[in-house]
Amino acid sequence: MSDSIERLHKSVVALQKGDPQVSRTARLIRSGRAKIAKKMAEEAVEVVVDVMRGNREAAVRESADLLYHLVVLWAEAGIRPQDVWAEMDRRERLLGLAEKPPKDLPLEPVPTAVPVRRKVVALEARRIPKRRRSGY
Repeated sequence: MSDSIERLHKSVVALQKGDPQVSRTARLIRSGRAKIAKKMAEEAVEVVVDVMRGNREAAVRESADLLYHLVVLWAEAGIRPQDVWAEMDRRERLLGLAEKPPKDLPLEPVPTAVPVRRKVVALEARRIPKRRRSGY
């Protein structure tokens, strides 16, 4: 997977100076960071909608589109896939592979005899209704 992302990134970087008349990627890059971010957000929403509808095949296709737009955004921002892989490795060392760190976790592991653990927060199982204002 990371090989595919890295190959895609190389292709996108090569197209940054490409002809927008010929390449949709070059045209997207020329449209600017805001447009790329908007397209990425649209794809993310489509993935969520398809998953919630139980449409696995559409969710797979939209996920590929989401990854494409993410890589285009990375290229425009000067982010390399290796930068992201390094962050993922750092997180794995701190918390394990399938955990997302809390926002206040230090960037580097704190040397300690006791492993640093994040707080576990229980979530409500049901939705809390919104309070309604009275019409006085």
